[in-house]
Amino acid sequence: MQNINNDIKEILYSQEQLKDKIKEIGKNINRDYEGKDLVLVGILKGSVMFMSDLLREITIPCQMDFMAVSSYGNSTETSGVVRILKDLDFQIKGKHIIIVEDIIDTGITLKYLMKYLKSRNPKSLEIACLLNKPERREIEIDVKYSGYNVPDYFIVGYGIDFAEKYRNLPYIGILKEELYK
Repeated sequence: MQNINNDIKEILYSQEQLKDKIKEIGKNINRDYEGKDLVLVGILKGSVMFMSDLLREITIPCQMDFMAVSSYGNSTETSGVVRILKDLDFQIKGKHIIIVEDIIDTGITLKYLMKYLKSRNPKSLEIACLLNKPERREIEIDVKYSGYNVPDYFIVGYGIDFAEKYRNLPYIGILKEELYK
């Protein structure tokens, strides 16, 4: 029987480290948005685990929704062309929006998404990401809530995939190079 844990070269962030970091991010959001009309927008599919755990740490009233966007297809490199596969289910005009992202890489998709959502006139629009890869950045993105800056490794786990696999790992790990080259 194949065990996906055997495909991991090194664990970067354990389940416990992720839990502690998300608790810290949730605490900051609670402080900053108390008494405000808050909506968290998770970007599918990668943000699902982060979004779920973050919601459990937020103690103020909030709504949630999801969007699905694509700029990668089945490739490991962005195509630079962003497509919206699933849009929001309700209006965000006049609300405080936090985009919840698993990882920010080049910034291309997120810049497009920020512009797209700003056109709907939210009261504010911010970003919360669990992982940030500044070495890969092509477009500067202002991230209000950031978990960890990660080196430019091919990482998987905790919602982040390679070819739709490894999302179910409870930690963030570096995938063995021979598996994606």
